[in-house]
Amino acid sequence: MRDLDEFAAIRKAVDVPVLANMTEFGKSVLFTVEQLEAVGIDMVIWPVSLLRLAMGMAMRALDGLESTGSFEALLGQMQHRAELYELLDYESYGTFDASVFNFGTVGNTV
Repeated sequence: MRDLDEFAAIRKAVDVPVLANMTEFGKSVLFTVEQLEAVGIDMVIWPVSLLRLAMGMAMRALDGLESTGSFEALLGQMQHRAELYELLDYESYGTFDASVFNFGTVGNTV
């Protein structure tokens, strides 16, 4: 579907949940969640957007590494270890891991 009127027509024509596939470089404009919701769309996906962003950044970072020999200029754009650990709830994993680690190697006991 190329425009919101076409999305609205599909919504009106069927009595099932309607999913909008917002893929960059496709046939339609990249509508916002609010625009699609306003015409009755139930779900929206961006199937490869994060991959495209990540790969684009990886390519630019590698170009920078090639030209400067370092990633130092990109430190401000990187996820810090503390952010990653918070996102993963790493501290809880450590507690869980300690609770299930109950074995030792031959000759050692835990």
